[in-house]
Amino acid sequence: MGYFFYNLLLILFSPVLLVMLLAKKRCRPGFLYRLGKHPVWRRDKMSEGIWIHAVSLGEVMATTPFIQALRKQFPDIPLVVSTVTETGREAVKQQLGGIAEHCYLPLDFPWMIKRHIQTLRPKICIVVETELWPNLFRQLHRHGVPSVLINGRISSRSFHRYHMIRCFMRSVLQCLSVCLMQSDRDVQQLVALGAHPAAVHRTGNMKFDQPENLSRPPGMQPEWVGATPEEHLIVAGSTHAEEDILLLTMYKNLLQDRPDVLLLIAPRHLERMPQLEATIHQNGFSIVRRSQVKKGQQKPENYPKPRVLILDSQGELANAYSLGCMAFVGGTLAPIGGHNLLEPARWGIPVIFGPYTDHCEETANLLIQNGGGIRVQNGEELTNICLKGLHNSIWRMETGQAAQRVVHMNQGVVKKNLQIITPLLDIE
Repeated sequence: MGYFFYNLLLILFSPVLLVMLLAKKRCRPGFLYRLGKHPVWRRDKMSEGIWIHAVSLGEVMATTPFIQALRKQFPDIPLVVSTVTETGREAVKQQLGGIAEHCYLPLDFPWMIKRHIQTLRPKICIVVETELWPNLFRQLHRHGVPSVLINGRISSRSFHRYHMIRCFMRSVLQCLSVCLMQSDRDVQQLVALGAHPAAVHRTGNMKFDQPENLSRPPGMQPEWVGATPEEHLIVAGSTHAEEDILLLTMYKNLLQDRPDVLLLIAPRHLERMPQLEATIHQNGFSIVRRSQVKKGQQKPENYPKPRVLILDSQGELANAYSLGCMAFVGGTLAPIGGHNLLEPARWGIPVIFGPYTDHCEETANLLIQNGGGIRVQNGEELTNICLKGLHNSIWRMETGQAAQRVVHMNQGVVKKNLQIITPLLDIE
């Protein structure tokens, strides 16, 4: 009965879904793919392989080491990565070019999903984090395809919503073969929603297994973003509109005490660029975009001051953190739930974040407990901790080293996941 009402709602809202897809320019190139249709010339490249679904940029980045390990272990099996967003597609192209094929996930109508599965004929479907699509799991189960939830997590908000329809969610989750979760809390919540307890395992967060660079990538110097080597760069990553205002106020206060400080903002959504630039100008700062620096328009010392740097490119934030003396991770001072705290931690710099860390609570607690992360409650506390860091290089170094140790201590998740998933492939 639950599937009947779910599919009825999909059908009723289908005109809205189709209009939304056609209205968004970035969605038009993949429109037919989202309806479950694939060009004939691509089917042979994608069929009878391992299908990984990673909704967007963050999930693709988190899963890249795992997919690379799959390619190494199964060199002759096609790998297919599906995404929902265009940024996800771009990440697959950048990070996994030559390793995996890309396709879009069709809308979750049963006939579209069925056609997609019959086209791909996958040996297994691996779904990343919280992509719980009822018809996808049901059709995989009906076609005898093992399905795995990997790097799984359930936020408190999602858990409460799912709990309201737990009878339906039980039927959805029991279609899954294995669920590999990030934390004990995630295990408990998934079992409470109806997943088979024996199928749910805590293996950890694959973001700990991101490739470590002991030195910056070639060409990655302060000038790369428009800074000079003498300036102390604070990198604010994956920020939201409410946080930009707090960061700019903080920056004003810091400049009064330390004129050598420089702020780099990497907005979570690049479509916010006009709004972000307007906010920066209103606060009296000039702007230097990463794309301007890339074109070599001016040398950093010639840019007008005071200035704010903007990272206006996809997929470069993880390495941009290496240029900072401290990092603030967004989605934590705004009630979003937090973004990737491990990207700056792996570079050995202090990781600062706000109270809203529901999406990354275990990582936040690990960083705090080990002395590598600092939780602030508001803009004033953010200013104070940055002042402390600017005036105390020993504290910066020790806090950064502690953050990096957290990454080292929790690695090995990809290996654990592979050990559990490999038997499901039934490959000689």
